Amino acid sequence: MGILSKKEYIEYTNYMKSVRLPRFTFPQGYKVRMFEAFSGIGCQAMALKALTDNYELVGFSEIDQHAIKSYKAIHGNVPNYGDITKMETIPECDIFTYSFPCTDLSLAGKREGMGNGTRSGLVYEVLRLLKGTSKKPTVLIMENVPALLDQVFIDEFMGIQSELKELGYTNYAKVLEATNYGIPQHRDRVFMVSILGDYSFTFYDGFKLEMRLKDLCEDEVDKKYFLTDRMLRFFTYNAEKQKKKGGF
Repeated sequence: MGILSKKEYIEYTNYMKSVRLPRFTFPQGYKVRMFEAFSGIGCQAMALKALTDNYELVGFSEIDQHAIKSYKAIHGNVPNYGDITKMETIPECDIFTYSFPCTDLSLAGKREGMGNGTRSGLVYEVLRLLKGTSKKPTVLIMENVPALLDQVFIDEFMGIQSELKELGYTNYAKVLEATNYGIPQHRDRVFMVSILGDYSFTFYDGFKLEMRLKDLCEDEVDKKYFLTDRMLRFFTYNAEKQKKKGGF
């Protein structure tokens, strides 16, 4: 086979586990309970709602007041557990999502990684909570920027996978591109699904994109949403700066 890169190793181990382990499914008719950490406005809950009516949102963890207000307006009066660093255990749930801040991983940031008190380092709070929770979530779902697989960060990412494995989870990670899933925007993200026990999981391959960006745009937009000349100059400058750094 030759020497595999760490990215190739992740893909290879995904394949080997999927062909030798039984497929995981929730029992038919089962009411799935979800908790969202780093919830934002609750996009993972939106995805769950699109899949089934048989679900319960048991709680979320968010500190941004605008996001909290939006979450409750969209999903109802779901309990907010607030600052994840103040939580001691995870409420009993079946799916736990943790799309932790990408601030210190993104090419647009300082790329300080997941240690030394960085915002991206809040992912280790998830590991702390899992270790302190006796009845662990059955499924964990993580989403973050593709820079997580960059050479400078991938050792930390694989270390997180190793800790999850010690806690009893089987991990599957892959970069998914939004245009393969019905969204007219080039936006790739790393997803990791971790299942408690020895089970297989295969990421859905996607489908043909039939929508264009203009199909989602409003015909008339209030001028207050237009970018000022100053903002346009900033974004142009920043785009050139990132291009020189190899960002895009």
